[in-house]
Amino acid sequence: MSTLIIDNATHPSSQAQATVCVAIEARELWEEVNACLRDLPVRVVLETRDLTNWPAFLERLAALRPEVVLLDISQPPRSLEECLRGVRAAAPQCMLVALHTTAHPETILTAIRAGAHEFLYPPVGGNLRLALERRPSQSSRRQEDPKSPGKIIGFLSAKGGCGATTIACHLATEMGRIAAQRAEHTLLADLDLESGIVGFLMKVKSPYSVLDAVQNLHRLDVSYWNALVSSEWPGLEIIPAPSGYVAKETIPGEHLQKMLAFARSQYPWTVADLGCTLNLTAATIMDEIDDVFLVTTLEVPSLHLAKQAVQTLLNGGYGNRLRIVLNRVPQRPDVSPEELERILGQPVDMMLPNDYYSLYDAFCKGKLLPPGNHLNQRISSLATRLAGLPAEKSKRRFGLFG
Repeated sequence: MSTLIIDNATHPSSQAQATVCVAIEARELWEEVNACLRDLPVRVVLETRDLTNWPAFLERLAALRPEVVLLDISQPPRSLEECLRGVRAAAPQCMLVALHTTAHPETILTAIRAGAHEFLYPPVGGNLRLALERRPSQSSRRQEDPKSPGKIIGFLSAKGGCGATTIACHLATEMGRIAAQRAEHTLLADLDLESGIVGFLMKVKSPYSVLDAVQNLHRLDVSYWNALVSSEWPGLEIIPAPSGYVAKETIPGEHLQKMLAFARSQYPWTVADLGCTLNLTAATIMDEIDDVFLVTTLEVPSLHLAKQAVQTLLNGGYGNRLRIVLNRVPQRPDVSPEELERILGQPVDMMLPNDYYSLYDAFCKGKLLPPGNHLNQRISSLATRLAGLPAEKSKRRFGLFG
C-alpha cells in the first residue's frame, strides 16, 4: 500500500490546523479533495490511494490518530459498515467524512448509521470546506466528563390522560432553551414504548426511535446516536418511541439502563417520558432516574393510582427522588395541599393550573403553548429551578399556585 506522511507546518494558519488522513482511490474525488485542502488550514498526516491492504491502513490510522479522516467509500475493500466501524475503532475521536462518486440514499443512510459524520459527493470543494468548519462544534459538542455527569428527569403519569407527556415536552423545550445559551443540548426521550406520542407532539421527522438504540447497543457511540435523534428545536434533541410498536417480548431492563447511562454521559439534562402508571419499563430503569415526577389530577381514580405508585416507590427506596405534580388544578380546588399530602402520603411539589382550551388550540395548530401562557410559565419556572437559575419574581398572586 502506497502511503505518504506529509507535514504542512508552513501553512499560515498552522495554529488552527487540523490533522487529516486522506484515503481516496477514485481519481475524480482525489483531485477535488486535494485542490480544496491546499486552501484550508489542515495538515495531512496520512495520504493513500490504495486501500487493498486494509489492516495495514487501520494500523497506520491508529498510530497517527488524525482529527479528520476523508475516506473514499465508492469501492470499499470490505463491507461499508465494516470499513467505517474499523476507522471509528482505530481513531475514535476523529471526524469521519465519507466520500462517494454518487449520492444514493441507501448508501448515505448506511454510511451515517455506521459512523460517518458527513457524506460528500462531487462537487466536493465547497461542501468539504463547510464540513471542516463544523468540525470543532462536532468534536467538542459532547465529551463525557465523569466529574459532572448529566441528570435524568422522569415523568410518570398516575393514569392515562393526566398530562405527564405534555408537561415533559414543554419542560424539555425550556430546558433546551437554557442549554442552548450554554452551548449544550437537552435530550427528550420517549420511553412510553406502547403508546408514546412525544414524536407526534414535537413533530419529529426522524424514522428512528429508542428501539433502534437499545437494539444496537454494541455500536452505540456519538456518531450512531446523532443519526437517531431529531434536533429541530433550539438546544433540544429528541429520540421518540417506536411508532405503532407492538411488543412481542419485553425489552431487557439493562438495555434501557445502558441507553440512559449513555445519555447521561452526553447531555447535562435528559427528560424522559415514562408512560402511564408504574409500568415495567419505568420500574426497571428507576435506578437511572435522578428525579421522578409523578403527575396526577384531582380525579378520584387518578389520586387512587397515584397513591399506589407513591407507596410502591417509597417501599422501593425511591422516596428521596419522588416529586408529586398536581395537574389541571381549578382556581378554587376542593382540597388543600395538606389534605392532598395526607391522601397521597407525600407532599405535593408543584401544582399546575387547568388550561385545557389553550392546550387544545396549540395542539390543533401543531404547536406547543406560547411563552406568555400562564401554564407554560409555570412549567418554565420548574425548568429554571432544575437548572439552578434564580427564579423570576411573579407580578401576580395565585394563592394555591404560589
